[in-house]
Amino acid sequence: MKNKTYQTHYRTNARNVQLKIDEAFAERVIPANDSVRLLDQTVDEMDLQPLWSTYKRLGRKPATNPVILFKVILYAYMEGIYSIRNIESACKRDINFIWLLNGAKAPNYHEIARFRSQRLSMCSETLFYTLVKLLGNKGEICYEHLFVDGTKIEANANKYSFVWKKSTTKYENRLLEKLNIICEELRKRYGLLSVEAEEVLLSLESLVKEPFVYGRGKRKSQLQRDIELLRALLKRRDKYAHYQRTFKGRNSFSKTDPDATFMRMKDDHMRNAQLKPGYNVQLGVEGEYITGISVSSERSDQLTLIPFMDNMEAHIGREYKDVTLDAGYESEENYTYFENKTTDCYIKPQNYERSKTRKYKSNMALRENMTYDSLLDEYTCHQGKKLRLQYEGIRRSKSGYESHVSYYECESCDGCPKKKQCTRSKGNRKLQVSKKFIEQRTASLSRITSEKGILLRMNRSIQSEGAFGVIKQNYAFRQFLLRGHKKVSTEIFLISMGYNINKLHAKIQQNRTGTQLFEKLTA
Repeated sequence: MKNKTYQTHYRTNARNVQLKIDEAFAERVIPANDSVRLLDQTVDEMDLQPLWSTYKRLGRKPATNPVILFKVILYAYMEGIYSIRNIESACKRDINFIWLLNGAKAPNYHEIARFRSQRLSMCSETLFYTLVKLLGNKGEICYEHLFVDGTKIEANANKYSFVWKKSTTKYENRLLEKLNIICEELRKRYGLLSVEAEEVLLSLESLVKEPFVYGRGKRKSQLQRDIELLRALLKRRDKYAHYQRTFKGRNSFSKTDPDATFMRMKDDHMRNAQLKPGYNVQLGVEGEYITGISVSSERSDQLTLIPFMDNMEAHIGREYKDVTLDAGYESEENYTYFENKTTDCYIKPQNYERSKTRKYKSNMALRENMTYDSLLDEYTCHQGKKLRLQYEGIRRSKSGYESHVSYYECESCDGCPKKKQCTRSKGNRKLQVSKKFIEQRTASLSRITSEKGILLRMNRSIQSEGAFGVIKQNYAFRQFLLRGHKKVSTEIFLISMGYNINKLHAKIQQNRTGTQLFEKLTA
């Protein structure tokens, strides 16, 4: 029996248009307190001139209105939808997305991808801070208490595509030595006067009279083998030089995404920790809203704080009253940075938790457990030996900050019964002390242990760490989809804008608008 033929389309009438939802129908299917309505209202209140400036005044009209497309992508990030294909599908099937399109044809994935990677990458940072200022005008942000935290998010790169600076430098030095030896041999063999490797190659190529041969059964001439060897060495030299330019002060990068640095991520469910290409994302939170963002290729949080603060203050145009940070940001450079500003810093010392343990207090090797005489400028160990000042020097950090360090040495550790517990050195016990850093750490310790400091530290753990928890767990954003620092930053700005609108929606529904801090619970 012959199979029945079916038509390939399923239309029974001439309806071949995008569904347009009138307000009466929208009132029935989209609740009045739905977050999509707040998104539509909030974006309309924003200054979208930075978005329009990415388009030329003359030229083809965009297929979809940029404002509508911006709302669609922003709502997708609010709902945890990051795939371009899934956003395209939602525009055709999800009632909230169709309502946002307002009768416009659903954009295809090519249009959405170009808009996100090209248009929004040029203005996403400005749009984010425009939203922050709008929240400030609404009274949700007061620019008083800033809580900063950082996390590492995996890049969209192959985890086996690593390039290490130490290995590259070693192989490059070996190659340069080999290249000099080869060039010297070639100069002697062919009687060349050229010195540089490129000049030697040009001289050899000028001696070629017959075409090169390749393949099985063909015998290469000595000149062909020399030229091919020199070309290969010069190609490797150029590759290593390109690697050195790509490092930009880092110790590694990924060939798949050169802006990503290999960082040690947190343990997975099998307690496996390994180096993966990623970015260090810094967030500043106030009143549960994200007010500052920085994406860095630097592994350490210490070196990301100052660029983060400068960039955020340049966009919002004002300074915060105080900033609360965890122990990962403590350094003399960061302490000094806040001394020159009106902002008070509440930085938790790195030894704060350990200093409360019995083991720490009984450790005689620590400087904190030695007696210091400020008049004589000397330390006294547990055995009564004096550690006297030997000389003073300057220690320069990776960022170029210069710290003045005092070097102390014990008068004699010979015959000391506690030497093995105090030092592993064969000679006398030595100390390196930055007096300025000790003063700054002591002042910060008094601030964080005050009543205000305890309240701020509690809110930092709730607000800034909570923001990362929502983004990683609730929004399931644990890896970037795009590559390159600029596009990766665009992803973070989009998800942060979606986070802020969701947070505003939640606070409105819970009648908590205008609240800045969580208060301590009293027994």
